[in-house]
Amino acid sequence: MTYHGLHSIMNVVNIICRGRGECIVMAQPKYITSIDKITQLSEAERQRLKKVTEKFAFRINEYYLNLINWNDPKDPIRKLVIPNEAELEDYGRWDASDEDTNYVVPGCQHKYKTTALLIVSEVCGAYCRYCFRKRLFRQDVREAMSDVEPGLQYIREHPEINNVLLTGGDPLILATSKLRMILERLRAIDHVKIIRIGSKLPVFNPMRIYEDEELLQTIREHSTPEKRIYIMAHVNHPRELTPQAYRAFQALHDAGAIVVNQTPILKGINDDVDVLAELLDKLSWAGVTPYYFFINRPVRGNRDFVLPLETVYRLVEGAKAKTSGLGKRVRLVMSHTSGKIEILAIENGKAYLKYHQSREGHYGRFMVLDCPPDAAWFDDLPGSEQYWSKPVKKRADIVSVNTLSDIPQR
Repeated sequence: MTYHGLHSIMNVVNIICRGRGECIVMAQPKYITSIDKITQLSEAERQRLKKVTEKFAFRINEYYLNLINWNDPKDPIRKLVIPNEAELEDYGRWDASDEDTNYVVPGCQHKYKTTALLIVSEVCGAYCRYCFRKRLFRQDVREAMSDVEPGLQYIREHPEINNVLLTGGDPLILATSKLRMILERLRAIDHVKIIRIGSKLPVFNPMRIYEDEELLQTIREHSTPEKRIYIMAHVNHPRELTPQAYRAFQALHDAGAIVVNQTPILKGINDDVDVLAELLDKLSWAGVTPYYFFINRPVRGNRDFVLPLETVYRLVEGAKAKTSGLGKRVRLVMSHTSGKIEILAIENGKAYLKYHQSREGHYGRFMVLDCPPDAAWFDDLPGSEQYWSKPVKKRADIVSVNTLSDIPQR
């Protein structure tokens, strides 16, 4: 069965099989994939936004929909998931970090020496409008693989890989039996010490986590004192931290997982010092480590979320000044084609940067570059080109979405 066929079933119920033919049906929030179903919007708004959803996929669930304050046209939760016409402006690339050059086998990326990515899902609990992998939701793109064996075989053959990130899409949207199989296979590879799972389900659909004892037991069995499972949560705004979200975090903690958080800084969503400070505080108080603040990638359709680098730096430093040392652990980075670039400071028209991760092994390389007021990405900094070169694909059979039609083919 294809991913799309499977998830049309999952929109109705969540079926959990415990083995020996015993299955239970768990109630889950209803998923909505048509803008016509969002009755909180006027008919005129729905008609205008259809053009957007024809290009960029739309998906939300009733739980998250109910977090929106529809009386506020600038509500940050609304902007996170409800399409806007600015997405159709000419801006960015579908694959802004050239992830097509990282694939070593179908479904597996190997960009940094010790880390491999398995793209195991092309579906999420809802679709963030700023998503840097929105290309996965195109009907004419097939990067996520239901068959993970080629990726597992590659990881087995490369002992330098000591941590694996399950990503997509959202791995926790998978059936628990599928996730268990992947975790079992990875735990059978001795040199894989850390397994990371990138997920926004703790806030998109927290019930998926705390109502599924089989999922929690799976994590419990595979997150050990010597080899932990890390949940890389995506909380963008403190309004997402509902009682249900806290319950999901507690369930993950009780199952032995380590939970950290990462979010881009987004215009109109969390570009406020007090909002970011509140997010850092509430995450730290809940035992969720603030891990990364990201610069929003220049992805197709993302112009409306873009902020200048210096603005983001000032916001982050202002928020850190209001929080404890625990909140201050967060790092501000750009996930660039060449690596993760940490922004150490921007002062007097200069950007002070360091490679936090490097595709070419230049970890720690320090850079000082002019920073124009409107610079919003590493490539906007004069002289940045001297520090990297565009990589070539590792596999010629990997299709780059940047070469496809700008309008997805159905």
